[in-house]
Amino acid sequence: MNIKDLILRPHSLPAFSPVSDAMRSPEHARLVRTYIEELPQLERMLKAMPYFMESTVETTVTVDSLELPVYSISAGNPDKSAPALLIVGGVHGIERIGSHVVMSMLHSFIEKSRWDKGLEKLLEKFRIVVVPILNPGGMYLNLRCNPGGVDLMRNSPIEATDKIAFLVGGQRFSKRFAWYRGEPERGMEPENIALENLIDRELKGRPFSLVLDCHSGFGFHDRIWFPYAYRRRPVRKIDTIMAMKLLWESTYPYHDYIFEPQSNHYLTHGDLWDYFYKKLNKNQAGTFLPFTLEMGSWKWVKKRPRQLFTIKGLFNPEVPHRQDRVMRRHLVLFDFLMNAAVNYQQWMPTPSEVPRLRQMALTHWYDGAVIK
Repeated sequence: MNIKDLILRPHSLPAFSPVSDAMRSPEHARLVRTYIEELPQLERMLKAMPYFMESTVETTVTVDSLELPVYSISAGNPDKSAPALLIVGGVHGIERIGSHVVMSMLHSFIEKSRWDKGLEKLLEKFRIVVVPILNPGGMYLNLRCNPGGVDLMRNSPIEATDKIAFLVGGQRFSKRFAWYRGEPERGMEPENIALENLIDRELKGRPFSLVLDCHSGFGFHDRIWFPYAYRRRPVRKIDTIMAMKLLWESTYPYHDYIFEPQSNHYLTHGDLWDYFYKKLNKNQAGTFLPFTLEMGSWKWVKKRPRQLFTIKGLFNPEVPHRQDRVMRRHLVLFDFLMNAAVNYQQWMPTPSEVPRLRQMALTHWYDGAVIK
């Protein structure tokens, strides 16, 4: 298949038109550059994309009379028989490093696509979709939540089955406090609805798809979390997750990630990836595996304690050389996920391997718990 054949045909969503500084009023352009410099940086990157990559404005968010777009970038085989990888950043506006890491990956991807014939062949076999800044309003306001005060990671219609951590697990007391879930009658927030529409359009019905959602703010180590967050019992596809963990560790034995279920630490209401995991794996033959990269920001604070006195400093490296280190640190993980998606049939458990891998997972993560 020639790469030219992989260009998407027009669909019902708005065609890509980056809202560059030239298209904003001078005052609006100044505000964007001042408070969310990541957005014009992304838009410059999108203008330089090769012809076989497509970008779409999934939705727009209004804040301070500004219309801030939520962009998705896609490339590769659009046929639903091909596997896919979705990479997301900026779900929490204050965790800017998540978007920076995703944009670093996107930059390398764009540049490699100009000369790497191996990447061209890879794109014939799978689909990649990237959402660098899901919550531009929260990033503009320097908030964890969106402009409506809602924490997007506590906003899905999922209820925890056991006691949650106070506030952290999601609350409906007031939007003045962090981790506000939103009112149930309103449903999911526009950013999450846009993400759901994208997932339905790009990932639903595929034989295999992976997600990596990039966050920061927990612990001294980088963690790769997987569902569930709403209950302590394991997911039914835990054997496949264990197979992927073993594949990662055999390929990169000197890695420094902790691979674990989020429920090992705390339970939450409304976890977004619990919701999508249950939705896409229900009544379909394919496999959908969402993972969260939780970058350990405490190590940045430990090395520079005065970061505790700034909101950004709690979640992001403020020293330039540490920022650079984080930007390149995770590129190997992105490369692994692309190749794992393309070659999923080579490592997915066979029926005879499922019981052993399941038991390994139960022993390793759940103290031998039984899947119900």
